[in-house]
Amino acid sequence: MIGVSSSQNKFKERFTIQRIRVPAMASDEFRLVSPQIDNEGRLPRKYTAEGQGAQKHISPPVEWYNVPGGTKSLALLVQDIDAPDPKDPIVPWVHWVVVNIPPEVKGLPEGFSGKEEEHGGEFAGIKEGVNDFKVPGWRGAKLPNHGHRLEFKLYALDEEVNLGNKVTKDKLLDAIQGHVLGEAVLIAIF
Repeated sequence: MIGVSSSQNKFKERFTIQRIRVPAMASDEFRLVSPQIDNEGRLPRKYTAEGQGAQKHISPPVEWYNVPGGTKSLALLVQDIDAPDPKDPIVPWVHWVVVNIPPEVKGLPEGFSGKEEEHGGEFAGIKEGVNDFKVPGWRGAKLPNHGHRLEFKLYALDEEVNLGNKVTKDKLLDAIQGHVLGEAVLIAIF
């Protein structure tokens, strides 16, 4: 062998050098979490229609990390992805639509829905859309049977969306085509 000493050959024979592909650190990925809900964990009752007294229909807290570079706005869509429809087997049922979340905001606190103006400051300009209950803001589930998955999906967008006065899931999904820089998902079971 040219340029390789016998001691180097013995080293190669004794040790196999392997190239190890190190995956990107999970901490680098765009993530959506909740301090009250584990991914694929149970949705606490106070966030549903089955809570007690004033402890129901409270919007859950959500936090996000590692927003993609170039993000100008975030949008959150929460839907029951196991909702049955008499005409079709599954049609997602929308519980919450939130748009124009500034990328500097790191989360929405518990009970944020319906109170975005009270929060003011960094939350100014955030707009809640109409859910499938035909009311704006968060509306918790009340299901005939449990085990449904609620998908919280956060979109990182390269621009703010202008959806007029009535923000809906369909308007949001149409408007963001070609503008999504990243998506982060959290699943809760109800």
